[in-house]
Amino acid sequence: MTGSLLYKRVLLKISGEALMGKRDYGLDTDMVSAIASDVRAVVAMGAEVSLVIGGGNIFRGVAGAAAGMDRAQADYMGMLATVMNALAMQSALEKLEVPTRVQTAIPMSSVCEPYIRRRAMRHMEKGRVVIFAAGTGNPFFTTDTAAALRAAEMNCDAMLKGTQVDGVYSADPRKVSTAERYEELTYLDVLARDLNVMDASAISLSRENKLPIVVFNIHAPGAFAAVMRGEGLFTRITEPQN
Repeated sequence: MTGSLLYKRVLLKISGEALMGKRDYGLDTDMVSAIASDVRAVVAMGAEVSLVIGGGNIFRGVAGAAAGMDRAQADYMGMLATVMNALAMQSALEKLEVPTRVQTAIPMSSVCEPYIRRRAMRHMEKGRVVIFAAGTGNPFFTTDTAAALRAAEMNCDAMLKGTQVDGVYSADPRKVSTAERYEELTYLDVLARDLNVMDASAISLSRENKLPIVVFNIHAPGAFAAVMRGEGLFTRITEPQN
């Protein structure tokens, strides 16, 4: 089925909030299972898949710093939250018989592997899903930047960002009914218009490595597989075509 794939090797970035479902906090196991099913479908198509999952459903470093905590300490707590989400996703994928490895930027050998680039690439070549946790391992960097970094390191064909809406809009379409939806954007469009897609570091890193970013609705059943075939609703962010 690889002939139908638009991209052979991808990194899927999911926010921690995406795992909350209709809850106000924490993990919705049904939502985690639904996303795992979508990932399994893409793996079955012959794609090599890696994931980066945020931790905002459990703890957000910026919020902790705003509440008076030391920013670096708060960010480390946020990194640990991403590990919890990664382990939950690994469990859901393995229940679906999808071989999965979690690699963390902060070594914790009792529960997962340390991040080793060549080992991660080998896992993906063997058809295993690799979940990169603990961000970059450094405070002051978001999981968006970690996703762009890992996607570049893995030589991914694209980075897919699963969000709450079906692409990039000029404003939040859930709050602004007249918000304009974009089919195609350039990296500089995103930066110049201050569009709320990913932080500037992630966009700049993707631009430097000519890494396309595809934004779609992670909650739409089968959307991940559809995007991998170039179908459905999504926004593609790339360099302008000459």
